[in-house]
Parts: sequence; structure tokens; C-alpha cells
Amino acid sequence: MQKWIMSGLFFAACAFAVILMFTLPGKAEVAEENKPTMPEVQMDAASAEATVKKANCITCHGDQLQGGVGPSLQQEGGKHDAGEIFTIVTKGRGQMPSFKDKLAPEEIANVAMWLSEKK
Repeated sequence: MQKWIMSGLFFAACAFAVILMFTLPGKAEVAEENKPTMPEVQMDAASAEATVKKANCITCHGDQLQGGVGPSLQQEGGKHDAGEIFTIVTKGRGQMPSFKDKLAPEEIANVAMWLSEKK
């Protein structure tokens, strides 16, 4: 009797595992869901520079964006497009903190567009 109960429980656990494998989202789907969307803005270089100063980016990236504690951003547009820069600034990466709570999405988008033109 116990063998039948144990085999029934084992079968139910296996069926449950198979169902979960096919219904739970994959790693790529979860990453896509968590990717922030960049709002449409008109780039304003003066506003972007003011935002960079407001967010204290110069403490790590230097007053000319030459780098220091953080990497140089002088040619950031050659490495990443505006959407990727927006995601990095919004979510943070490595030792760089997230700025989603410190800056408005429009401000981050403006800075991302400004940095993406630096090639």
C-alpha cells in the first residue's frame, strides 16, 4: 500500500514539475519584462549637462566625463545606444547606483540621448 502512495506522490510531483517548466517564463522573457522603456524626449544638451551635475555624475566620471572612479563617458555613444544607456542609468550596473529614484525618466532619457551622441 505504501508503495502505491509513494509512487502516486512521485508521479504527481513529476507532473507538477513538467507543468511548471512549460508555464513559467524563461530568463530572457523575465529580463525583457524588467527592461525600462525610454520615454520620447527632445534632446537638450544644456539640460543634459545640468542633469549630469545635479546627479553628481562628475564625482565618479569626472568634470569632462574623462573617467576616474567610474569609466570615461567621452565616447559612450560608440559603445551603447540611447536605449542601453537609459537602462544602465535607470537600473545601475556594477558599482554604478540606480538613478530611477533620483531622476525623472525624461531627465534620464535626455542624458542617455546626449551621451549616445558622444562617439
